[in-house]
Amino acid sequence: MSENAFLTRSAALASIGAALILLGLKGWAAWTTGSMAMLGSLADTALDLVASLATLLGVWIAAQPADDKHRFGHGKAEAIAALFQIVLISISAIGIASRAAERLFTGGKVEGAATGIVVSAVAVVITLILVGWQRHVIRRTGSIAIHTDSVHYQSDLMLNIAVIAALVLEYNFGFAGADALFGLAIAGWLGWGAWGASQAVLDQLMDHEWPAEKKQRFLEVLAQNPDITGVHDLRTRTSGNKDFVQFHVWVDARMTVREAHKVMDAIEDRLHAVFPDLEIIIHPDPEGLVDEVGPAGKDVLPPIRVTMD
Repeated sequence: MSENAFLTRSAALASIGAALILLGLKGWAAWTTGSMAMLGSLADTALDLVASLATLLGVWIAAQPADDKHRFGHGKAEAIAALFQIVLISISAIGIASRAAERLFTGGKVEGAATGIVVSAVAVVITLILVGWQRHVIRRTGSIAIHTDSVHYQSDLMLNIAVIAALVLEYNFGFAGADALFGLAIAGWLGWGAWGASQAVLDQLMDHEWPAEKKQRFLEVLAQNPDITGVHDLRTRTSGNKDFVQFHVWVDARMTVREAHKVMDAIEDRLHAVFPDLEIIIHPDPEGLVDEVGPAGKDVLPPIRVTMD
């Protein structure tokens, strides 16, 4: 098992363990207090557990090596798992908003607020530990599935803090409706988080180009090779935690095939030193030749002329 696969699986297992602990605690607290905010937090944790199980499956499949039927690997399994999480988060937000609105108009009293406050405080501590580990894994692997999992666990921090505030305001200070209002706020927070996370997921599924900063860094490294005079038809994408790039380079038309091959090897070695998990496809062209026309026809980076979609 690779280090990236080990890290992503450990993060997924950690989130499952945290969700199981929190599910038990919040279930007991929601039953004891009758709080809508706590019930919303419980529903979110239940979906967290399902989403974390989907994340584990996604990162496990994504870590499988390429095979005859999946020559580019299985990296998009992470994006599919993340998309499943987003659907669950959205369903949770709608359900919480509906119940909170009902409580707001029909009324209802929160009981045993101290239980809910203690449980929510414990949940904050557990979630902080989990999010810290997830951030470490994301920095090391770039996993989109763990990133999406982390997004809604980060929102859980706000959820639990909101539950504490709602219980204190309604039970201790008599602020009627605080619990329902915080429930609506929680639903809105979840919906916003789902929307934000969906953008990165759709980018991967649609083979979106790399961010401008990452592409610029790539071109700067590529420009350091003295044996090429231009680059065009550059295409980039990310699948799971693996990056893919393909491009054409201009070389001296008098080069032999063997000499051009050595240049391609040198380019790959230089790029892999900076982008270690990058899969590269390079096509050499005689200097000045551009096979593609259309959007790929703009020069963007001197001193080597670079064209890309």
